[in-house]
Amino acid sequence: MPLTRRQIYRRRRLAVFGVLALLIGLFGYSAGALLRPVPAAAATLESSDALTTSLVQQTTPVAWPGFGRGAIGAVGFDGVLSSSGEQTPFPIASITKTITSLVVLEAKPLAAGDQGPSITLTDADVGFYYDTIAENGSAAPVVAGSVFTQRQMLEALLLPSANNYSISLAVWAFGSVDAYLDAARAWLDARGLTGTTVTNTSGLGETNVSTPSDLVTIGKLVLADPVLSSIVKEPTAVLPAIGEVENTNALLGQYGVTGMKTGTDDASGACLLFSADLQVEGRTVTVVGVILGADDHTVLNEAVVSLLQSVPAGFHQVQLATAGQSVGSYSTAWDQAAKVVVASDANVLVWQDTPITVESRARAIDAGAAGSTVGKLSYTVGAGAEGGAATIDVPLALDANVAPVTPWWRLTNP
Repeated sequence: MPLTRRQIYRRRRLAVFGVLALLIGLFGYSAGALLRPVPAAAATLESSDALTTSLVQQTTPVAWPGFGRGAIGAVGFDGVLSSSGEQTPFPIASITKTITSLVVLEAKPLAAGDQGPSITLTDADVGFYYDTIAENGSAAPVVAGSVFTQRQMLEALLLPSANNYSISLAVWAFGSVDAYLDAARAWLDARGLTGTTVTNTSGLGETNVSTPSDLVTIGKLVLADPVLSSIVKEPTAVLPAIGEVENTNALLGQYGVTGMKTGTDDASGACLLFSADLQVEGRTVTVVGVILGADDHTVLNEAVVSLLQSVPAGFHQVQLATAGQSVGSYSTAWDQAAKVVVASDANVLVWQDTPITVESRARAIDAGAAGSTVGKLSYTVGAGAEGGAATIDVPLALDANVAPVTPWWRLTNP
């Protein structure tokens, strides 16, 4: 039986409304699918243990002698790296003259390469010479009326270790030995050198004392001064009224030794505050050390040589990270993938087994271009590292493009 007009109309209405419902449903789904947030992709990173396994260094023995006491440090490194024997104050003999030189130069600065003002020696300086001879101290001749430059005076007290010239220089700079000693005590206090006491300009006698740690700091200060660092490495010098003088440091120019000051008397034995340039994995490291209390300078110098030969093995150039090194990855729900790689090289020089830890961080992403920074590795190195304890940040980047999610993926992944 043919459909009536009413039936046809009803069926048409149902069809229309069905299509409309379908369209509305499709629109709602599409809108929801296209507008709903898609979670950003989090990075999967290597563990801290995995990243630091290759950074663990071995310790090596330092060849300290079986006598006396000593310490060693290095320029650019904090404090003392290794020590031996008691570390309490001990007589330092003529090593005291490094303090005299530093205190004088603070009061009377001298630029690198300059000779400084002229100093005319007088009968009083001749008297200092005879006083030194009477004390059985190390002395160099004096002629009243002779003229020295400030640098030549420093050479006279540091190279042949002339006690009388240490007095003459201090009196020239401060007016009297007592005024110098007041300045020296203030200088030591200002630098926290609490283990060091000076009672005269030369170091003669048992009352001029210091600790190995303080002496390493003093040695670094000598090297930091361009005038003193150049003088202590001079093997000889020609001086007015004296003639040619020789550096008392017999190791100078050997085994990398660049200075610095000998000391000898009954209270201290044979002593040496020394500096040396050592080759460490293709670079130069300047070490500063001291050994106090040897029987004589032959025994002392042998001990210093053995020590210096053992020290380079204790330094390690640690490669923290290498550019391009993969440390993780991203994988998005919409089938995009990229590695997380180190963006630049990073290394650090450390002493022995200085601890190194690392924390890795990378942000979640929904897109990114190759080479764009997504996080960082933060390496924490201990106090035995060059420059002291620090945090070294190394950027992390994508090794490939990560495209954003597409509308088609949204529509096909409800």
